[in-house]
Amino acid sequence: MDSRPVAVVTGASRGAGRGIAIALGSHGCTVYVTGRSERTGEHPLPGTIHETAQAVTAAGGQGIAVRVDHSDDAQVQALFAQVEHEQGRLDILVNNACALHDELTAPGNFWEKPLGIVDMLDVGLRSGYVASYHAAPLMVARQHGLIVFTSASGAVHYSFGPAYGAHKAGMDKFAADMAVDLKPFNVAAMSIWMGALLTDRLRMVIASDPVKFKNLEAAAETPEFTGHVIWALYNDPALIDLSGMTVIGAEMADRYRLTDADGRQPRSCRETHKVAPRIQYPVVLR
Repeated sequence: MDSRPVAVVTGASRGAGRGIAIALGSHGCTVYVTGRSERTGEHPLPGTIHETAQAVTAAGGQGIAVRVDHSDDAQVQALFAQVEHEQGRLDILVNNACALHDELTAPGNFWEKPLGIVDMLDVGLRSGYVASYHAAPLMVARQHGLIVFTSASGAVHYSFGPAYGAHKAGMDKFAADMAVDLKPFNVAAMSIWMGALLTDRLRMVIASDPVKFKNLEAAAETPEFTGHVIWALYNDPALIDLSGMTVIGAEMADRYRLTDADGRQPRSCRETHKVAPRIQYPVVLR
């Protein structure tokens, strides 16, 4: 079997997941790309799992597209069975899939928006737990691995309403608590706060009001940026000591001397928003 690191990136048809998958591919990883979009036009935004898989391969890795509806536990279980059968290992899981509704960012209070916005607690929060549940045994068996949750500072301040905040806070908490169970097996779990990402969705937002959002493009991170941070974390000899933490991607880039496209150094939300991840206390009750 191939000795290159094996990663699963969920929700990778477009956006952050696509960028992370391509970045991991550029470091030579075999990347399983999951999502529901297989054909152009199935989603209002461009991007399919097959296009991302091809981009991973073009970047220097091996991209493998697998259609997965992350609201279906059986499909998620089948994904990890496929990874085990084909690769015999799993090194990195990136939990990024999320049911995002355009109305999330619309004006209004939470009860004035569609109830479907809360779907992100199913495909997003719960789906991250289910994927980790099936990934953990593969990593524990080899005493090696990294489970990542993509999150944001909305975990600790109001951002787009309570469903979004609960999703982000839950991702951070999953990383903190899973790390307790995984640490004896040398498997790490972490949550990474991303900044505003220069995705197709954000470009549409900027285009909707160029004056209002004129500074957003220059400040945004590329979707690939977090993927390079994840790779640096995975290769850090002190990774297990960081396990359980919620970290800010921009600050990890400083730690590992990484820059974004064109040599830009994204600013930390600790500086821009005056916020920081919550502390996980060391008390363990079983």
